[in-house]
Formats: sequence, C-alpha cells, structure tokens
Amino acid sequence: MDLQQIGLSHPRVKQVLDIQHNSAPNRERLLVAEGLWAQRLVLSAGVSVRTFLWCPELAHSTEAGQRAEQLAERAEAAYRVSAKTLERIGERGQPDGLLSVVRLPQLTPDLLEFGPSALVLVADAVEIPGNLGTLIRTLDAVRADALVLTNRRTRLTHPKVFRGSQGTVLTVPSVEFGSAAEAVRWLGSTGFRVLLADTDDATPYRSADFTGRVALVVGSERYGISPGWYEHGFERVAVPMLGTADSLNVSVSASVLLYEARARQSGW
Repeated sequence: MDLQQIGLSHPRVKQVLDIQHNSAPNRERLLVAEGLWAQRLVLSAGVSVRTFLWCPELAHSTEAGQRAEQLAERAEAAYRVSAKTLERIGERGQPDGLLSVVRLPQLTPDLLEFGPSALVLVADAVEIPGNLGTLIRTLDAVRADALVLTNRRTRLTHPKVFRGSQGTVLTVPSVEFGSAAEAVRWLGSTGFRVLLADTDDATPYRSADFTGRVALVVGSERYGISPGWYEHGFERVAVPMLGTADSLNVSVSASVLLYEARARQSGW
C-alpha cells in the first residue's frame, strides 16, 4: 500500500491521543481500536472508519496485511506510521501494526424493536469504565437486546470500555436517557417490566419472575441505583449474600441476574 507517512505532530495522530486519554470533547462518539482482534470486529461490524494507521514493521502475520488493505480501503483517511509512533500512541503491548479510529453507532430509542421476551440492562450512573465494558460483554454473551444508560458517568468511547467489552461495544445496541424518569416512560411505553437490583426488601433472584419483556436496573459502584428509580414501586431482585460482604461488584451481580433471566426466558 502506498500510504503517506505521518508522525506525532499530525492532527490525526493527536486525535488518537485525545481519545486514548479521554481528555477532549467527543461529540462524534469516536473510539480507538488497536490490534488484529479489534480490526476483525471493526470490519465485521461494518462501522464507520475515520482513520486507519498502519505500521508494517509491527505486523506479525499475513492476516494483518490483509486486514490493513481492507481497512485502508474503507477508511476516510489512511496513513503509514513508524513503529515508534504507533507504540507511543497505542495502549496495547502488541499492537500488530494496526490501529483505527472508528465511530460508535448511535441509536435513538424509536429505532429499537423488541420481541415478546426481550431483555435489556439499565446501567444507572455506573462510574468505572472497566465495569461498564464488562457489563456490555455480558450483554453480548446472553444476547440481550440493548443497553440503556441513565445518569451517565463514563463515556462508551472510553478506551477501558472498549477493552473491557472485548469490542462488543460496537455491536450491542445502546441508548441513553438523561434521567431515570425519561427511561421509565420509555420502558413503560414499550411494555417492559422493571426489576431493580437491590439487596433491601428484595426477592431472591431464583424466585423472581423474568417472563415477558424485562429491564434489569443496576446502579453505581458507590451509591447504587439513583433515587428516581425508587419512585415507581418497581420490584427489587437480589443475589443473596451468604458471607460477611453486603454486595457484589456491579458487573458480577448483573451477570448472575442476566443469565438467570435469559435462562428462564429461553427455557434452559
């Protein structure tokens, strides 16, 4: 490939650093995908590729070269960079010579369609990017229908969200509401029954009803679910705590509840 070589001072490279550091406004919902495994996901998901950076010196397989050609053809702009530049801007120890800046798909609630046994997770004010990424990875694993964000505290484009989700942030549908009230209205209008993940006055998850369309709500790591969710009399569901700890990590408890819900809905 005959690509122009650029260095650290180029605006496209500086943009990569801004995204990696999560340090600038990101209205276009751009994220950085590094390495061969990530480029496979980018290509299979069919997402928009803004910039592709290629370093053949760091490529370790024939497939890397093949993917590079595909990405260069798809990208709005493609460049060659030195090994030093790619190692400087990348966050992976083995970047495979491939890095792309892609746009995260953006959906509006009215574009989502649900079957009679739909399953969504509401992540309310989740603060830790790695936890949010793990939640998305679990949603992919159980083939949940969507992620709903309320009172957002971290960006879906954060590098740790991409890594924690193993890239599935590109394929798991997500929508965002500014408040619990907005999300409650939408869930009600689409026929979802809401269950709050809470240990107080809660039904043990093995006894809960997961039939029909179900929305599970999990809260922030420090403060739990926002007060606005408790104003509607929603049922609470809990994973029993048998030891001395009073709660599980949000991604662990959500995984237990999501798998239980999917198992009941699918008759496992």
